[in-house]
Amino acid sequence: QVQLVESGGGLVQAGGSLRLSCAASGLTFSNYAMGWFRQAPGKEREFVARISWRGTSTVLLDSAKGRFTISRDNAKNTVSLQMDSLKPEDTAVYYCVADRNFFSGEYAYWGQGTQVTVSS
Repeated sequence: QVQLVESGGGLVQAGGSLRLSCAASGLTFSNYAMGWFRQAPGKEREFVARISWRGTSTVLLDSAKGRFTISRDNAKNTVSLQMDSLKPEDTAVYYCVADRNFFSGEYAYWGQGTQVTVSS
């Protein structure tokens, strides 16, 4: 059974930083592309970032470029999202995702989410 468990969310002031982590189990982690989505209240779910199986390729939401960094540790089965210079519009529930296909944009597995709140 695949499990993705997010941690690291919380309340932070605008301009601050948070680091989200996702621990994966029940899958051969290095065979999966990993990513992050978010969903703000009243809005559709939005892609944030993804990273390839070995971490050699990453894709970021345009508004996250220069502020967010996605990384992974295949030895620890974890993927992280470092978020700097946070803005109130980054407030959302952030979800960790996993799929074998880095290019499809579709994800087979989703975590339960962690809340990020950025105050102005």
